[in-house]
Amino acid sequence: MQSRNNCLIRFSRRGFSAQSAKPTQEFMGHAGVSHSEFDSHAYANSLQDCIHKDELGRGKGLHCEILKRGGCLDLFGWNILLNMYVKSDFLCDACKLFDEMPERNTVSFVTLIQGYSESGRFVGAVELFVRLHREGHELNPFVFTSFLKVLVSMDCGELGWGIHACIFKLAHESNAFVATALIDAYSVCGRVDVAKEVFDGILYKDMVSWTGMVTCFAENDRFKEAFELFSQMRMVGFKPNNFTFASVFKACLGLEAFGAGRSLHGCALKSRYELDLYVGVALLDLYTKSGDIDDARRAFEEIPKKDVIPWSFMIARYAQNDQCNEAVEMFCRMRQALVLPNQFTFASVLQACATMEGLDLGKQVQCHVIKVGLDTDVFVSNALMDVYAKCGKMENCLKLFAESLHKNDVTWNTVIVGYVQLGDGEKALRLFLNMLEYLVQATEVTYSSALCACASLAILEMGIQIHSLTVKTAFDKEIVVSNALIDMYAKCGSIKDAQLVFNLMKKKDEVSWNAMISGYSMHGLGRDALRIFEKMQEMKVKPSKLTFVGVLSSCANAGLLDQGQAYFTSMVEDYGIEPCIEHYTCMVWLLGRGGRLDKAVKLIDEIPFEPSVMVWRALLGACVIHKDIELGRISAQRVLEMEPQDEATHVLLSNMYATAKIWDNVASVRKNMKRKGVKKEPGLSWIESQGMVHYFTVGDASHPEVRVINGMLEWLHMKIRKTGYIPNYNAVLLDVEDEEKERLLWVHSERLALAFGIIRTPSGSPIRIMKNLRICVDCHAAIKCISKVVRREIVIRDINRFHHFQEGLCSCGDYW
Repeated sequence: MQSRNNCLIRFSRRGFSAQSAKPTQEFMGHAGVSHSEFDSHAYANSLQDCIHKDELGRGKGLHCEILKRGGCLDLFGWNILLNMYVKSDFLCDACKLFDEMPERNTVSFVTLIQGYSESGRFVGAVELFVRLHREGHELNPFVFTSFLKVLVSMDCGELGWGIHACIFKLAHESNAFVATALIDAYSVCGRVDVAKEVFDGILYKDMVSWTGMVTCFAENDRFKEAFELFSQMRMVGFKPNNFTFASVFKACLGLEAFGAGRSLHGCALKSRYELDLYVGVALLDLYTKSGDIDDARRAFEEIPKKDVIPWSFMIARYAQNDQCNEAVEMFCRMRQALVLPNQFTFASVLQACATMEGLDLGKQVQCHVIKVGLDTDVFVSNALMDVYAKCGKMENCLKLFAESLHKNDVTWNTVIVGYVQLGDGEKALRLFLNMLEYLVQATEVTYSSALCACASLAILEMGIQIHSLTVKTAFDKEIVVSNALIDMYAKCGSIKDAQLVFNLMKKKDEVSWNAMISGYSMHGLGRDALRIFEKMQEMKVKPSKLTFVGVLSSCANAGLLDQGQAYFTSMVEDYGIEPCIEHYTCMVWLLGRGGRLDKAVKLIDEIPFEPSVMVWRALLGACVIHKDIELGRISAQRVLEMEPQDEATHVLLSNMYATAKIWDNVASVRKNMKRKGVKKEPGLSWIESQGMVHYFTVGDASHPEVRVINGMLEWLHMKIRKTGYIPNYNAVLLDVEDEEKERLLWVHSERLALAFGIIRTPSGSPIRIMKNLRICVDCHAAIKCISKVVRREIVIRDINRFHHFQEGLCSCGDYW
């Protein structure tokens, strides 16, 4: 009796109050325990029954009865009681019981280690393992497997080295149970070869061992070895289980062995494993990534759909394949099936909304998200921001951005990309700088978007600084970043740097080749563009529609009439690419600019769909150059029928009449513009200097350094007059005297910007100027002479292309 009282006192002091233990006849009856004597074995059996039936309440009642009767369970019984609290997720009670146990053995420690692991308290599990070892308890296979699972859950498989040494000392390395846990640990840290050595050392390999090694190979992208080991496993007589099938499907996907994957699907069907969740999802992944979304759909219809994972997977794959209507339809079916969406489901369906620019649908999904309380989830929040950004609602996007509690790189990238897509490069770059200030790690998406912003604004200095950042962070090796660098350098006027980036790329995709071809095209280097295209064909890279747009525009810009016609024919006959409106526009400009206006008109008549504004504008531009007034008038009429407010067409028509000195028609066009409220866009040129952009308009006298600029212009005028420059008065389409025309020519915006550039930029460095309109013939001739006088390379980008002036010559060969 004294012993019984001592037990009660001890447990009362340590937290389990004996007074609160009020046993009832009901519990005693359930326990099947005699009132007269304490039967530890009977209590242990009853507690085990509570665990199996998940009856925690009854188990607690038995615990109370045990305390009431003295708490004198044997160690076996205490371990079962401890296991009951662990299995019921009452970890605090389990820890309290563990500390109060009169004695502990290895089973006690392992049970609590598993409890810590399952609740995510990995540090506590590690501390408990250290304590187990320090107190001298037995290190058996059960201990090692439990602790190795903890390391895998912590993603710290590399710590398995120390455990492996201990396992080796105790001669457990050939035990299949222990070795499989080691294989999992080495798999997590990528030590596949060591895992294979462990596998080879197992004396009696079981199904779990084979599956563990197959999975190790598959998870570490050693797909061929995974497949070979799977074949060996079948040959020795083991039948695959659900985890084996899931891993081998992944190996088939990695090897792009889709035929083998279909055969394995048949094997899974025979064994009914296709009904398993892991196998079903692996099958969906195999079929969707093989490009056969219909087979994926058929597989989806055959697998159980009570879990959210298959639904989310199919919705995600439809969204990623731009099959947005199917993604939305699948989401609606999921809701009808009463399957509750998770954050990944919502993120995927919102991606579909963003792609199809379905603002209203996106708002409805947002309401649903708020109802289920997932609006603060970072994945869902980012997807919502993307919907608003792609729909042009940047205010809503920024509101979500400000409210986001857990911003990550995707959060920042979404807003940056949104601004870039809307053409607001300045805000995109400002946000990019803020991101760096907040020490958020930029990704390849961040850098490529920032470089696109630099390209749209033609700010080379910022682009070079971002290039430096990509080199420091090693993101310059990423294809998407290299492609953005090529595009940025080309659009900022530094085609040599674009070519250098292209040449240094170890791996190029179709976008890389297209960017380089388009870059050469916009710089008027048509033959270089065609050389790159020929090399692209030699490398067996299949050209796309976009490739041929670059090729045909290169031919048009360089006046390569025969080559352009040959490539147009080859595109249709050799590559089976149906011409789109961009291809026809390039061909009309190529023929028209080359003086083949009749052939250009004939080609327009042969277009199998309604010619767009771009086509007629191209023909109008050719008519202006070749002074075909009647055809130009018809072309302008067609453009204005489609876009009555198009100011460029009014200006071209007015210029064409002015060149022919039909001043009445000039006045009529200008009167018509005034009546419609159409205003001519003023000529604007800008130049970057020391991180600042300086803008100039025609006759601009507002710049702080206007006096120095005018002085430089007078000096340049005098110098190039001596080299033989003669003003082309026809470039001034006004009915004024020649003296006034010459004065007007020397206050064109590009000349003001050039004078400023000569003054402010370092001697010998290139001068880069951007212009919003086509450069006039007189400025073109004057700047050629100036480049020779100042011995500087002058790069001017007008609305159509780049002109590289050097030593009195232009890269366009005077063909623009």
